[in-house]
Amino acid sequence: MTPTVLIPGLACTAEMFTAQTVALWPHGPVTVASTLEGETIAAMAAAILRDAPPRFALGGISMGGYIAMEILRQAPERVMKLALLNTSARADTPEQIEARRLLIERVRNGELEAVLAQVTPNLLHPAHRDRQDLIDIQIRMGRDVGSDGFIRQEAAITKRIDSRPHLAAIRVPTLVLVGDRDPLTPPDRAREIADAIPDASLAIIPDCGHASTLEQPKAVNAALAEWASA
Repeated sequence: MTPTVLIPGLACTAEMFTAQTVALWPHGPVTVASTLEGETIAAMAAAILRDAPPRFALGGISMGGYIAMEILRQAPERVMKLALLNTSARADTPEQIEARRLLIERVRNGELEAVLAQVTPNLLHPAHRDRQDLIDIQIRMGRDVGSDGFIRQEAAITKRIDSRPHLAAIRVPTLVLVGDRDPLTPPDRAREIADAIPDASLAIIPDCGHASTLEQPKAVNAALAEWASA
């Protein structure tokens, strides 16, 4: 059986993949990687590779997708298959960098939980923005990552490279998944990735925003189970 390594997003922990860990377990051991080491996306990728199995299936959501694409650049021979969830291959725009800078300043001033409570609803499908359970999960995960971790991750994201020129070199079975109403990395960003990776499959999850693994776990699990079985 193939081991799977899953990489969570910004200010997220293993809780982001609670349902997916259970769903993927029949296909082999599942590890949720730590993103708490490294000042850059490349350094985070290197730290995950250091602790990962010799060969593995790899999945990442949002920032985890940025790291996953970097892992494919650093050690393509170790990745057996790839799942990119709710992510983008593009670098941040100047406007996005400025928005992250403002969040970093607020968190430096002790506003981590307030930032998470404000940002999280805007990432969800409109029908889910009043779901306090989803907001509570994000705040809990962000609290566990901590202010220093949040600041370091946001800074690393602003410095990431444009991965689009490297996508055609990916030669493993790849699933690209996105929510149909993902406001941060919308379906056109997912389609851009899927079109560039040879033979990649694209799954657009209905009634879903950016936090697909939490918003629509059954649909995401079904797509991942099919990917793991291929």
